Amino acid sequence: MAGYLKIEHVDKSFERNGVTSEVLKDISLEISEGEVISIIGHSGCGKSTLLNLIAGLTEVSSGAIVLGSEVVSGPGPERAVVFQNHSLLPWLTVYENVNLAVSKVFGAKRSRAERHEWIMHNLDLVQMGHARDKRPAEISGGMKQRVGIARALAMEPKILLLDEPFGALDALTRAHLQDAVMEIHERLHNTMIMITHDVDEAVLLSDRIVMMTNGPAARIGEVLDVPLGRPRRRLELAGDRTYLKCREAVLKFLYERHRFVEAA
Repeated sequence: MAGYLKIEHVDKSFERNGVTSEVLKDISLEISEGEVISIIGHSGCGKSTLLNLIAGLTEVSSGAIVLGSEVVSGPGPERAVVFQNHSLLPWLTVYENVNLAVSKVFGAKRSRAERHEWIMHNLDLVQMGHARDKRPAEISGGMKQRVGIARALAMEPKILLLDEPFGALDALTRAHLQDAVMEIHERLHNTMIMITHDVDEAVLLSDRIVMMTNGPAARIGEVLDVPLGRPRRRLELAGDRTYLKCREAVLKFLYERHRFVEAA
């Protein structure tokens, strides 16, 4: 469905001590249902600010963000966020952390047995059902992120927002979680928007890559289509011409923007 999420001429500024800082300028983008979008750019280009605007955690200064037929005016369960920091409550078990979200969203709509089944379904989806009774201190960083993803998916969001969810993980764990996200998308066909600094991650996971210009007043510089079929297998793509061409295009964009900053 074209225009499932519409970002229409969005500006975002912050004011402190009488000084206005313009972070984003005239951001316009349409995202289709089931699409995976990566947003990439140098530090300070407003990637996370844009994600927070879509999540409703921050208000736009001008323009509008429309999901379906509803204008985004605040946070809601239809837009679930997975942050780089897993944000699990340390005194609750894995099961209880997911249950917190499920009870909030479905407490009045589903029975206790239905909620239990749904929690276990989502934990099994990220291969964490076996750790349901463990607390965050007893599991690894990658496992914590899996629980964070399960918690977000358990809210049945229309859009899953991922803010550098694998940035703090080692390379091998990161690769396993990337594969897990691709498997989840293959099963659910859900809409995902992900912030990343990793070019290979963006090309591997995305249908389109949104490349931001440098801040302040960052804009969308280019949007790159990634015409790779699904399912995707990282080892098979290592020498794929289309993969390498997309990777080169993103690196070229980022290098040229970085060189502009250095020369300024």
